[in-house]
Amino acid sequence: MDFAESSQLGTARSRGDPFIVYVEGPSDREILRGWAGRVSPALGRALDRAARILGGRQPERAAAHFRGLGGASRTARGLCVLDRDGEADSAPPSVDESGLEFFTWSRRHIESYLLVPDAIRRGLRLPGHDQRVARFFEAHLPRSPDESAFQKLDAKRLLGREGALARALGRPVTLGRVARAMQVSEFHPDVQSLIERLRAGFGVL
Repeated sequence: MDFAESSQLGTARSRGDPFIVYVEGPSDREILRGWAGRVSPALGRALDRAARILGGRQPERAAAHFRGLGGASRTARGLCVLDRDGEADSAPPSVDESGLEFFTWSRRHIESYLLVPDAIRRGLRLPGHDQRVARFFEAHLPRSPDESAFQKLDAKRLLGREGALARALGRPVTLGRVARAMQVSEFHPDVQSLIERLRAGFGVL
C-alpha cells in the first residue's frame, strides 16, 4: 500500500497501526523489508503492514499525515526514514511532531548500503566465476575504506534501472533481492541501528 492509497482510506484504519514507518519510495520499502526479514520474519511482516510511501524526501508530509491520525489523544508512534541526498549531514529535519521520530542515513542514499559484492552476487544468482560485479566495484567505487567517500557516492544512480551495474550485467538489478540476500553480518552499522529502532517500535525481538 503506498502513501496515497493509505491516505484515501481515512484515519479510522490508520489508527489501528501502533507504529507507522514512512519511507521515500517503493524501492526503499522493498530494501527495508528485505533487511528486516533477514533479522526476523515477524519484523518483515510488521514492516509490510506499517510502511507508508511519501513519494520523495518529504518529512513535512510525513508529519502532516501522522498529525491527522488523532492529535494529542493518539497512541500511534512513527518513524520517518530519509535519504540524506544533498543535505550536509544526517541531522534530523527541522520538523517537530510529537510521537514521530526521524532517521536519516549518514550515506547519501539507502542504496549505498547494498554495495556488498557477495550479496549482489547471491541476490542476482551469479556464478562464482562471474567477474562482472568485481569489475563494476573496481571501476565505480572508492578504493579508500574511508566512510566519507561512500557518503558522497551516488549509489541510486549506479544501481538504478539503467545504471552502471545494470549495464554491466545486461539486465536491471532488483534491489529487494540484493537486500534479502544480505547476511546480517554484512549489515552496515547504520542498517543495524535502524533495525534496532524498528524492533523496538514494533516490539519484535
